[in-house]
Amino acid sequence: MKIVGLLGGMSAESTAIYYRLINEGVRTRLGGHHAAELILWSVDFAEIEAIQRAAAWDKAGAKLADAARRLEAAGAEAILICANTMHKVADAVAAAVRIPLLHIADATGSAIKRTACKRPLLLATRYTMEQDFYKGYLADRHGIEAIVPDDAERTVVHDIIFQELVHGVVTPASKQRFLEVANKARLAGADGFIFGCTEIGLLLTQQDFAEPCFDTAALHAKAAVDFALG
Repeated sequence: MKIVGLLGGMSAESTAIYYRLINEGVRTRLGGHHAAELILWSVDFAEIEAIQRAAAWDKAGAKLADAARRLEAAGAEAILICANTMHKVADAVAAAVRIPLLHIADATGSAIKRTACKRPLLLATRYTMEQDFYKGYLADRHGIEAIVPDDAERTVVHDIIFQELVHGVVTPASKQRFLEVANKARLAGADGFIFGCTEIGLLLTQQDFAEPCFDTAALHAKAAVDFALG
């Protein structure tokens, strides 16, 4: 079994999901008492959130690159950034180590291409919905045209993520707001839904939709299991 290094803490809620899903995946594949061999570096999310608001992405890249080097030195054989937004600095992280970075948009793009989905709605932080590092990656590497909600809806989604989900707060009212955003996009031609923030799976599941949904945390965790056992 290969050792996987997790760059987590962004947020702690979603990192716990990664830890659980990767271990469940290994146990399902190998049976018995098997579990994943993992190394976790968990950052202080308050520092990361402030860096995001200040758009100090070079600082963010340097911080995560340093953490990745520490994971590699500790024995990790691949790195996962356990967040979508921080893939804004994926190139800086990948360049800092000799081991592979398993990109969350590769796991997501591969899953989308296994379906008939052509125009999925991307639900995520404002940074991920509005900047090109994620949508552009899906388009350039996987030929997927992800669409996003309008400006007011992007604010709603972003605020629920940062004010509730990263703190583990899940409410029926916020779920209903997400579903309203999704339904408006459905009427505009969305034929699938990307849970493009790793906490969204706390609020929504495939059972809430007739169309295919792509839970990026779950897909990324599966990619980690595939690497570890491949």
